[in-house]
Amino acid sequence: MASSTPVPQPARWRRHLRGSDLRGAVQLATSATLGVARITEGVHQSVWSTLGVAGAAPGQTGGLTGLVYRGVHGVTRLVGHGLGKALSALEPVLAQADQLPPASPEREAVLAALNGVMGDQLLASHSPFATPMSLLWQGQVITPASAPPAHAVNGRLLLMIHGLCMNDRQWRTHTAGQTLDHGQAVAAALGHTPLYLRYNSGLHTSQNGHALADQLEALLASWPVEVTELSVLGHSMGGLVIRSAVHSAQSRGLAWPARLKHIVFLGTPHHGAPLERAGHWVDIVLGSTRYSAPFARLGQLRSAGITDLRHGHVRDEDWQGHDRFQHRADMRQPLPLPEGVACHTVAATTAARRSPAADRLVGDGLVPLRSALGQHALARHRLRFAKESQRIVYRTGHLALLSSPEVTQQILQWMVPAEAD
Repeated sequence: MASSTPVPQPARWRRHLRGSDLRGAVQLATSATLGVARITEGVHQSVWSTLGVAGAAPGQTGGLTGLVYRGVHGVTRLVGHGLGKALSALEPVLAQADQLPPASPEREAVLAALNGVMGDQLLASHSPFATPMSLLWQGQVITPASAPPAHAVNGRLLLMIHGLCMNDRQWRTHTAGQTLDHGQAVAAALGHTPLYLRYNSGLHTSQNGHALADQLEALLASWPVEVTELSVLGHSMGGLVIRSAVHSAQSRGLAWPARLKHIVFLGTPHHGAPLERAGHWVDIVLGSTRYSAPFARLGQLRSAGITDLRHGHVRDEDWQGHDRFQHRADMRQPLPLPEGVACHTVAATTAARRSPAADRLVGDGLVPLRSALGQHALARHRLRFAKESQRIVYRTGHLALLSSPEVTQQILQWMVPAEAD
């Protein structure tokens, strides 16, 4: 008689965790403890300064109080470093013991969000949570040693680039019982091979642009068949990354931009996003008094990728040599759309119809219409999209651009070969 005792199943949380996560969690906890201690000391010194007591340095207490805070910082770093080394040594053992399936969508989504918010800090601290840039085909990372078989691909590539705090899996959306992936739909209709980029969206846009330019050049050399055509679909920040990558590649004489045929931008903040500017003004307000100034550090946790969205930075010169948390006018170097490439843009608005107020204030909830359309008060910054290469979709939010059949149909109309018209 068969036993009715249920077979033990691994806990659900184990599907989402890896051995290296312990080390990453310790690093985050150490950084958080140090941050709280610095804020506390800053407030402490602000109070002391009203009584005429000088600090050891701005935001730092002196004397016995300063010694205590230095001790807290030192012990925290020491404990964090020791735990990190111990867990690094245990990672191979933990990895063997895990025997876990591939990373779950939930885990990937959390890591993507974490990288978007503080990915630059994760990379600087060598955190295992930092996402390396990868090109993927059918969910597998492409390397020169692991290119897909020639019979399964062709030389007409479609590259999908996600936005801030997102990942390659999130192009696949589920709405009202239907599944949609613009990349798969376009590739199936027009015969492209779809590739997906995964990257750390917390880095400066131009850093990701340089890295993508190098990866595409390497892909050109290792692809199993000749690459004759490359088209790109970029959502949100992804559109800024491809503009940066083209600029980087052309300035260094790389070969792949000559294969670039189409770029379709979906809700790309070419001239910035108001929400980042709002966060920037929070920094300014918090820093306006000695008592609230220490708390401005909370706002300054946001990544370089996020602060680049203030004005839509795409070049190194846009941010190098400047404090990204200081109030500064839009001093970007102009960067026009690449010549010889068919560039198209989809802008969304949650409004039911277009109006001056909706254009200026509504947009898609994150990106204003004018920014997504490349329009700017200064002629040198305007992006010259052809009239027939602009599309506005109504009653649509920023993320809903990914699940809109209307957007899929528009992309197909733009990318259909001229001889098929």
